Amino acid sequence: MGTLAVIDWVIIALYFMIIAALAWWVINQKTDTTTDYFLAGRHLGWLIVGTSIFASNIGSEHLVGLAGSGATDGVAMGHYELHAWCLLVLGWVMLPFYIRSKVFTMPEFLEKRFSPLARTVLSGISLLAYIFTKIAVGIFAGGIVFSVLLPELHFLGMNSFWIGSILVIVLTGFYTALGGLRAVAYTEALQTLVLVIGSVLVLIYGLDAIGGWDKLYQIVGSDMFDLWKPMVPQGVEATWAPVLQEGKMAWYFNDHFPWLGMLFAAPIVGLWYWTTDQYIVQRALGAPNETQGRRGTIAAAFLKLLPVFIFIIPGIIAFALAKSGNIAALQNQMIDAQGGVIRENAQAAFPMLVAYVLPVGIRGIVVAGLLAALMSSLAGVFNACSTLFTMDFYSRFRPDASEQRLVWMGRIATIVMVVIGLLWIPVIQGSRGLYEYLQGVQSYLAPPIFVVFFFGIFNKRLNKEGCLSAFGVGFFLGLFRLAVDTPANLIEGFHYEAGSFLWIVHNIFFQYYSLLIFIICTLVLFGVSYATNPPEYKRISGLTYGTLTAADRKASRNSWNWVDVTLSVLLFVAIFSAYLYFTG
Repeated sequence: MGTLAVIDWVIIALYFMIIAALAWWVINQKTDTTTDYFLAGRHLGWLIVGTSIFASNIGSEHLVGLAGSGATDGVAMGHYELHAWCLLVLGWVMLPFYIRSKVFTMPEFLEKRFSPLARTVLSGISLLAYIFTKIAVGIFAGGIVFSVLLPELHFLGMNSFWIGSILVIVLTGFYTALGGLRAVAYTEALQTLVLVIGSVLVLIYGLDAIGGWDKLYQIVGSDMFDLWKPMVPQGVEATWAPVLQEGKMAWYFNDHFPWLGMLFAAPIVGLWYWTTDQYIVQRALGAPNETQGRRGTIAAAFLKLLPVFIFIIPGIIAFALAKSGNIAALQNQMIDAQGGVIRENAQAAFPMLVAYVLPVGIRGIVVAGLLAALMSSLAGVFNACSTLFTMDFYSRFRPDASEQRLVWMGRIATIVMVVIGLLWIPVIQGSRGLYEYLQGVQSYLAPPIFVVFFFGIFNKRLNKEGCLSAFGVGFFLGLFRLAVDTPANLIEGFHYEAGSFLWIVHNIFFQYYSLLIFIICTLVLFGVSYATNPPEYKRISGLTYGTLTAADRKASRNSWNWVDVTLSVLLFVAIFSAYLYFTG
């Protein structure tokens, strides 16, 4: 296995120096008001907005997980990346209402649209979800990357997992606490560049090692490049009909995701994430107007198409190199005695390509890209958590607090997030089961949030009673499923009695359960709203399509031109073309 040479370490050190210099420059800008600190003074241009959204989304877990799925299932997971159209829903449908309301957070928008209690509920749920999922997942994936690529790192009795995690958490937390969203956004713009360059280099050198695109296609076969071909576990017939596998009834899409779940449930989670999640939307809120915010989402949507080619395809390349025997070490680690792929080992496909294919010097650039992915994700969640806590909790309990005090409270909140991140390390180290378990949390918490935001904007008749009822029912169903799953997923040997109620709940495929929550929450939202008094329409003026004034409509219409429309259409063409190309 290739190891990092002196030049690689120099490149990595240079990366840290540039990030530190950029962060220092941003920190010295004006950050003495809440608008400056939490929303970068609402001065972020479209390019910074777009790259920041992309960098926040792409973490080390994408490089590990997507490349691993490419090695095992081909382009199947590309469906999620081709949900880039969700960003257009943010830019064209949702963002005008957010910008118009002048809010700092998504829960604050719910307060304006429905009630203060709705804001408190969403803020609390979001904070807990960020702490127990995004921070934990980011640290775990980063630790895995460090342990694979830098196994020789040891310091004061700590291995590479600890050293890498602590280093990145502390550095990221430092500039996030001091510089706020402006520091996060500008460093993420640079990190996007490093990440994309590094990943493209892996793709280029990987294709060269295998002998080009045609040779790759010849070795792995057409099935690996087919988005729609059902890829099912061994012994299960590929079918559109329901099949029973390990006690779970599903229309299999592949061994993880069934057809119906991908077609109907995945977009719900995608729209929640891209259009209502503070972690993503905060970057667009930092734009000065609708025009810059919308163009930022369009730019981010185009960038979101890249992972299919710079993460998934390298995973397929790793499988091809292993299958062909071109690199014996890869073959030994990824291919079993029957010639099939070893799924567990395939998760390290991207790091193994870096180790076995890239030349000295290039490895340093790619490792810097991996660091960029981890740092950008952590910076995003640190900043989102501090904003939620300060603006949705502290400022409401201390309404007389000065701007400077709120900024300092935001910095303290960020430091607390850093401490929580450090405390997470021993909990999650080597715990792949916990990592996979946490990934499913958003599927249970997303539906009620998406339902309330999306339908709340389209239908002015929906009221606070309907919103709170949908939240109550939805979060109860989600937390109940998590409570049922927790012992079964985390306690070895634990299982429910076959056929019992809890067994049925646990064995409903998680995407189907998410879809069930969505349907129930929608019915509750509309049912309760229409059974109670309508909201005061003057109070929600400009916050729904039915309450827009003539001035609102004119301003929104003047915020876009033919360029924005053309680029949005081109994005749909690009997505459609990708589906056509990756269809057998």
